[in-house]
Amino acid sequence: MATTGSAIDSDESFAKSAGKQLAIYALYTLIFLTVLIYVFSIVAGRTGGGASGGAVDSANNSITITLRQEPPQLDAGRATDASSFVVLAHVMEGLLAYDDNMQLIPGMAERWEIREDGATFWIREEARWSNGDPVTAHDFEFAWKRVVDPDTASEYAFILYPILNAEAVTQGELPKEMLGVQAVDDRTLEVQFAQPTPYFAKLVAFVTFLPLQQEFYESTNGRYGADADEMLYNGPYVLDEWVHGASMLWYKNPGYWGDHKGFLDEIVTAYITTDVNAKLNLFKDGQIAETQLLAPMLPEAMEQRWQIDRVMDGTVFFLEFNHREGRVTDNWNFRRAMQLAQNSDELVYKVLKEAAYLPAVSLFPVWIQGLNGAFRSEYPPVEHKMNLELAREHLEMARIELGIEEFPPIVFLTGDTPISILSSEYYQELYKQNLGLEIRIDVQNFKQRLAKMTSGDFDVVVAGWGPDYDDPLTFGDFFASWNLNNRGRYNSSEMDAQVRIAQAELDPKKRLDAFGEIQRIVYEDVTLIPMYERGWSFVVDPRLKGFKRRSIGPEVDFNFAYIEDAED
Repeated sequence: MATTGSAIDSDESFAKSAGKQLAIYALYTLIFLTVLIYVFSIVAGRTGGGASGGAVDSANNSITITLRQEPPQLDAGRATDASSFVVLAHVMEGLLAYDDNMQLIPGMAERWEIREDGATFWIREEARWSNGDPVTAHDFEFAWKRVVDPDTASEYAFILYPILNAEAVTQGELPKEMLGVQAVDDRTLEVQFAQPTPYFAKLVAFVTFLPLQQEFYESTNGRYGADADEMLYNGPYVLDEWVHGASMLWYKNPGYWGDHKGFLDEIVTAYITTDVNAKLNLFKDGQIAETQLLAPMLPEAMEQRWQIDRVMDGTVFFLEFNHREGRVTDNWNFRRAMQLAQNSDELVYKVLKEAAYLPAVSLFPVWIQGLNGAFRSEYPPVEHKMNLELAREHLEMARIELGIEEFPPIVFLTGDTPISILSSEYYQELYKQNLGLEIRIDVQNFKQRLAKMTSGDFDVVVAGWGPDYDDPLTFGDFFASWNLNNRGRYNSSEMDAQVRIAQAELDPKKRLDAFGEIQRIVYEDVTLIPMYERGWSFVVDPRLKGFKRRSIGPEVDFNFAYIEDAED
């Protein structure tokens, strides 16, 4: 350690110096404690504090919650992650929304009409931005044209492809002005379809279709969505404070048009953490209103006599391969070897041991519906069987095709959550034992993992995909070549052809046949290795009613939550 100043020559001078240092340290400590007490008093006052904790504050009609990750930003046109979606679902609203029972209801549009050639949405007169300006059809036209603008580089631009010219605009072949959306007047939005899209009403409830006021956006000089004051809001809540990496404060939007949601006056996102144990302790101490539970936590939860709820959140987790040229994982025999050397049952039942998880067997989760019942009952996935002998044969074929003496280390990109790390370590040992492969685990925080996924800086990534809207296509187009969420850049003309059918076919049976083919291609071409379907075990403060964990929409939803005291 480098130092500056003169040397100490005697015990006396050392004692004087030490005494002076102790005095300085004492002064700094006193200042620090004073500031800490002051900050704590502010937080305690805001969250209800006191002996009862800040989880549910009836006096101020306020609750305190956690957020799993820091949103990279809250620009709806560029957002791709679950944490951003949670916040946006509370502070913004699209043309349509979901009610308490997951049924589509009017949002900014008071009524709508879907035709084979397009759609019309009529914007409600009472719709307002948080600055008092009316929400208009022009705000939707501007927002959607910005999404497909190549300069925006929206990874969700593909979700607008049902709109006329959206794909050509995104690929730079047409100007954004050619997108088939037009504000006829302030309250009428006309949409032209590239092909019939009977599920379009479900699409517009998704965050990428949210409105954006052009004048305000341009005033932020490229910082829109970066901070609380760099946004306008039209949802039931408004983001008032955002201490990056630490906390957020949402308060009830007095200008929101409806009284059917937004019952709380304040939602304090006091903690941003992936640490489930820390969240359990916060819940036990009465500091947060709900939390998830991992399997080892269930006995204590039952001992506490908490009401434990379970729900499948709709998300499928998988090992996604990097299919870019030059990667070992671009070789089919290599991917096939990895596929044959594992079984998701062992991961779920022997390693993760989460009661609310299911072994994944397909890109399509168990809850997706077919014609008359569950999709996977009508279109059974290819039955997977672990076969180490065959796996090693494919691995040797891969080595010969690649022209190498031995395989280089395979980089597994993963998140910093306990489940992600545990899963990665399991595969690291599994592939070492079964195939003799060296797996190097690259653990990254949420934001950096997204950046590495986007740039292709991985061989295999531990990833997951949750539904954006209530239709099989929300999973079915994941590996389309034009989908930028296809991080491994898988490219197959056969896959693209089936996705095109699924996008445009009006005959329900023919459309579902296409999804059946997509499911087959995903397995046979080894685009991924399914891991598990995620479920949640969770507990909620008994005073908080109307809270939802959802499979469609935000993973946690407080839009319909309210406080009910024991005496009520």
